[in-house]
Amino acid sequence: QAQLVESGGGLVQAGGSLRLSCSASGSIFSINYMGWYRQAPGKQRELVASITGARITVYADSVKGRFTISRDNAKSTMYLQMNSLKPEDTAVYYCNVRNSLSNYWGQGTQVTVSS
Repeated sequence: QAQLVESGGGLVQAGGSLRLSCSASGSIFSINYMGWYRQAPGKQRELVASITGARITVYADSVKGRFTISRDNAKSTMYLQMNSLKPEDTAVYYCNVRNSLSNYWGQGTQVTVSS
């Protein structure tokens, strides 16, 4: 069983929206950090958005005002709502969760935005 499961990627036209989901298994306890990262071909993996246990959020400048990160503790799930998508948002998106013991990564989900 995967400890993190991502979903919601796909192909959309510029200006469209997608919502990514990342669900943590019951074996991951006391998550204190959740984040979304993305990596385009030939590029370094970069932080897109993150949220802490205190619900402090951080966004990359390139997505501010368009993307929103949120979490549902009851479902052990976090989301990335992506609006007004641009071709430069095309990348594989990875979720990352952390607790005091470990750092967990999802398998990645492809987001492709056509012009």
